[in-house]
Order: sequence, then structure tokens, then C-alpha cells
Amino acid sequence: MEEKIIIAGFGGQGVLSLGQFIAYSAIADGKEVTWLPSYGPEMRGGTSNCSVVVSDKQVASPIVARPDCLIAMNKPSLYKFVNRVKPGGTIIVNSSLIPDKVERDDVKVVYIDAQEIAMEAGNARTANIVVLGAYMGISKLFPTETVKKMIEGKFASKPKVIPANLKAFDLGYAAASK
Repeated sequence: MEEKIIIAGFGGQGVLSLGQFIAYSAIADGKEVTWLPSYGPEMRGGTSNCSVVVSDKQVASPIVARPDCLIAMNKPSLYKFVNRVKPGGTIIVNSSLIPDKVERDDVKVVYIDAQEIAMEAGNARTANIVVLGAYMGISKLFPTETVKKMIEGKFASKPKVIPANLKAFDLGYAAASK
């Protein structure tokens, strides 16, 4: 088993954190993993993306040219990476910021209104966690409890935000599983 993922969006959307959640969850589940960030010089608003490779075997390279899954948090990221996704792969689109429809019929496309769902979870800043839940709902890469433990650990110093993040994860998972 090997899953190659590209996660892309604007700086400040939690793109790199989303990749780290997947990577750390994979490690906790006993998988081999690489996480490779890429971002512009801007702190917020610039481009940001990362690649994650999860495997049962040692990962030869962290470079992902042809992902199995693209998570696009904004329109420029969708158009930058859409044609790289392998046929039969998956594209998760943050439809809150991307009204366009993906014009490929050889991939599975899932539209997630991440901002709206994050507001429903009680914190607008949890959109990346909504998408994490959606990805897990589609991929079933490892147990949800593993990911939830990573969320709890990441926010252990801010326990007040843990319930909203866990709810965001569950709502994203449910939205993608429909």
C-alpha cells in the first residue's frame, strides 16, 4: 500500500498542519511516511502546499509528481495540481472557496463546503480539520481514533478548542461519506 497526497492552499489555511496530521497519524498507525512542505515567503495569503507519502514499505522519495489524492483548499491550487492526479485518484475540493467544477471524468471528485461545516462545528478556523475528516472518510487510510488522538495531542495546550476540532473532523468525515 502506498498513498501519495498533495495538499495545497493559501498560507494561513492550515495546509501544512493538515499534512502533518496525516503524517503523524500514519506514524502512530505503524506506517512509513514522508511530509514535505513548500511555501512562499509570505506568512499568510501566499501559496502553501505539502506532499505526504504513506506506505507499508520504506518511502523512496518525498517528491510527489502524480498524487493519488489532491486536497485543494483554494482555486489557484486546484488549477495548479488538478492535472497531476493519477487517473482513478481523488480530488477533494474546498467548495467554500472554489465554485468551479472539476472537468475530469477519470477521478473521483468530492466537494466539501469546509468553511460552512467549520462554522457548524463552532470555529471557523477548523476548516482544515473538516477536510482532514473528509479525507479520512474517503480514504479510510487508518482508524479515525488514531487521527482523533493526534488532534487532541496537537491542541493539548489549548483544551478549549479540542471539542470544536473533533466535531469538525466528525462533520467532515460524515460529509465525505455521503
